[in-house]
Amino acid sequence: MGWVNDLLHTFFDFSAMAEVLPQMLSVGLVNTLIISVAATGIGLVVGMIVAIMGISATAWLRIPARIYTDLFRGLPAILTILVIGQGFARFSQSVFGPSPYPLGILALSLIAGAYLGEIFRSGIQSVEAGQLEACRALGMNYAKAMRLVVVPQGVRRVLPALVNQFIGIVKDSSLVYFLGLLSGERELFRVGQDAAVLSGNLSPMVLAGVFYLVITVPLTHLVNHFDRRFRVGRRKAAPVSGLRELDELDAPPLVTGSKA
Repeated sequence: MGWVNDLLHTFFDFSAMAEVLPQMLSVGLVNTLIISVAATGIGLVVGMIVAIMGISATAWLRIPARIYTDLFRGLPAILTILVIGQGFARFSQSVFGPSPYPLGILALSLIAGAYLGEIFRSGIQSVEAGQLEACRALGMNYAKAMRLVVVPQGVRRVLPALVNQFIGIVKDSSLVYFLGLLSGERELFRVGQDAAVLSGNLSPMVLAGVFYLVITVPLTHLVNHFDRRFRVGRRKAAPVSGLRELDELDAPPLVTGSKA
């Protein structure tokens, strides 16, 4: 059928895919990973600072953290990227040159920091209060107890959410193309879009989508693995208590006295 051939030619033209594949690997994939990893790394630092400020009892620390979180979580990612990319363009040119690449990473980092801050905050607050009290009883100050005991436990509990956030950053990295990246700085989406415009065929865009799936799908399954493992770890004490209850039920009653 003619329409089937048209669809195959439009979306699965393997010659068009093969032509753009070297650029996808050497330029698009490399830049996507650089943007995502750099934004995640900066976002982790910002998020941890925001989380600690957010759980502080001091209002002048807690309120700015809340404002920052609400601002960058409430705005669309594309709006944040454009405002930062265009608003700080002159400053960036004097430091980094004409490339908007660093501003794209900065915008994604600020967005990631807001989400990661909430993830860290929920993880830290999920740790039982008795953990902190035990640390204080052992002579640790608040900062040392948080750094050595509470924060590591909180981060472990939210590890699946952290991986999910990285997946979101990988996908949002495609929005950086709105800033007008240089030829050697294009990410997967921009490489696929440019090739699709030149060839009049959407197959390069489909290939870009395949690369995104190659990155995100294994990470999604990794998240599920961590989630199952942590849930099993939290419940592993339950069967032991259940067996003890059964043993108590099966045990003969204790004889406390004899009938006269």
